[in-house]
Amino acid sequence: MFCIGATSVTLAAALSFSVLARMIELMISLSVGMMLSTSLLHALPEAFEMQAKPEHLFLTLLIGLLAFFLLEKFSILRHSHHHEGDGHHHEKGFDRHEAGSAGWMILIGHGFHSITDGILISAAFLTNPYLGLITSLAILAHEIPQQVGDFIVMLNAGFSRKRAFFYSLSNTVTSMSGALIGYYTLGRAQELIPYVLTLASAGFIYIALSDLMPQMQRRSTIRETIPQIVLVAAGIAIIFAITHSLHHSH
Repeated sequence: MFCIGATSVTLAAALSFSVLARMIELMISLSVGMMLSTSLLHALPEAFEMQAKPEHLFLTLLIGLLAFFLLEKFSILRHSHHHEGDGHHHEKGFDRHEAGSAGWMILIGHGFHSITDGILISAAFLTNPYLGLITSLAILAHEIPQQVGDFIVMLNAGFSRKRAFFYSLSNTVTSMSGALIGYYTLGRAQELIPYVLTLASAGFIYIALSDLMPQMQRRSTIRETIPQIVLVAAGIAIIFAITHSLHHSH
């Protein structure tokens, strides 16, 4: 997780905004396919195969979806994939107005998100190494555009490049804390793993449907839509290919 964050923040600091805009658009479509396929085709089935009542897991899924909605509602969970010049037709100064003093809120929200990502990856690996790998890849696909978007919003909010880079890089360490918490807690309480996997699936589904896909809808022409469909399908295919190859290599 630290390597993921460090790589994405470094890309944000090094590349031009026009290059970042194109990369973010591509990564958003790819991550939708990977996150939905990981949650609906792997994490949830694994959770339901464990010793937990299905009605309890469905209740956990419902609570998880509502919890992510409330977290986003109160700006605890914040995803930023836009910036000036990204083609979304915001007025000049939009991000500075939107971010304002919320640059710190982005850091706090991303820190919280990184901790939960670490816990979820631990739960996935404790369940099945294959599931752990594809969960990590799904998080990677989403983490890169999120890190890049947060970095740019912090710049527009008044952070210097050096300061935004330092704080963003420091924030990625929190994912390691989450991974350690998940490993030591879930390792001793195996009965909690199916519920954590269900919460992870709720998070993936919510982010894909409420945050990422609405951004894809802004590109309404056929010329813009076809690459999105191809990349969503590619994300699903990547998860299937990795799962298939890993199963056949063991």
